Amino acid sequence: MIERPYWIRRIHAAWEKRSIVWLAGVRRVGKTTLARMLPEAVYMNCDLPSVVSRLDDPEFFYQSLSPKAVVVLDEVHRLPDPSRTLKIASDAFPGLRILATWSSTLSATRKFRDTLSGRKVSLTLTPVLWTESEAAFGVRDLDRRLLHGGLPEALLSPVKDANLFAEWMDSFYARDIQELFGIRERTGFLNLLRLILRQSGGLVDYTALAQECDLSRHTVKAHLEAMNVACALYALAPFHGGGRREVLRRPKVYGFDTGFVTFVRGADSIRDEERGLLWEHLVLDVLRAAVDGDGLHYWRNKSGREVDFVLCRGPNVHTIECKVNADRFNPESLILFRGSYPKGRNYLVCPGVREAYDRRYGNATVRVAGCRHLMAEIIESTSALYVGKSPAALDD
Repeated sequence: MIERPYWIRRIHAAWEKRSIVWLAGVRRVGKTTLARMLPEAVYMNCDLPSVVSRLDDPEFFYQSLSPKAVVVLDEVHRLPDPSRTLKIASDAFPGLRILATWSSTLSATRKFRDTLSGRKVSLTLTPVLWTESEAAFGVRDLDRRLLHGGLPEALLSPVKDANLFAEWMDSFYARDIQELFGIRERTGFLNLLRLILRQSGGLVDYTALAQECDLSRHTVKAHLEAMNVACALYALAPFHGGGRREVLRRPKVYGFDTGFVTFVRGADSIRDEERGLLWEHLVLDVLRAAVDGDGLHYWRNKSGREVDFVLCRGPNVHTIECKVNADRFNPESLILFRGSYPKGRNYLVCPGVREAYDRRYGNATVRVAGCRHLMAEIIESTSALYVGKSPAALDD
């Protein structure tokens, strides 16, 4: 049986802060399966007319439950007035713990007249993390995880099924994008999505994207925002602390899953020149899972010097560099960055590192670590929830 203890802990920890947890994530990322891992929960599939009817009177429904019941409202946006249903639970039945799931963020639809500010904690379920790939899914081969991606169905498939990825793209447009945003330009939208996936990990150039997809610059921006809200891409803002030659505005955009990146590139195996960038995607997923994207950036100057990820925590600015082979790491960009921003830890994250260790590069000390060590140390340094837990305690 597949278990995902990290995400179960995150849900329970969120309930300690608020009675409602909003679990977002792209279609088929595993939200329903995760919700069903809560054995004590009353599971309600809001896609079913019978469930919609039962929740027509939320107050009566909640009164029928134990005062401290756990309730899963799966695909909650299918309800006629989902914000009212959730607000009644929070205000009138504070002992209940609600897990509401949907592919997009709560504000994505006009059905939500209330964003439930102060009543909810939002979590975004990423594709299967590299830290849980072997333990939960039995996949230890890096190239397999990169090629198949992290949607559970695709990851567990013995071969990469192109039909599965193509059908997902059509379903994503029809059920998430068209329904939510009323976007009618199917061809233009999907062309842009494929282009973003193909260029995943690069800086956004709105004008070039518009020309290549035959869309207006304004339309490109609107479509990218829709993709972001629907969790199909992740935009990373640049870090700038006052340096005159730093990139200030252009975001770096990552597609949500390496399986789709390789799918649109037509790859049936992982090429050596692509492995490093795809590994960067997996490290980004771990960082997002650890800190919910809070304070996460990249750094680049106008000479092209770049640090993969920068994590701001108070006066400290941690750097995270990604390499498949630690011996091929060039520290010049890191040393340049530390000349301006000396406070913080430096991480070099590589696959296959069984025990983290420190390494000197000039005046800089770099922690060479695997994703498990990175997650444990970042969580321990930024979240009271995990203070005192060793990397081994994060058994996901």
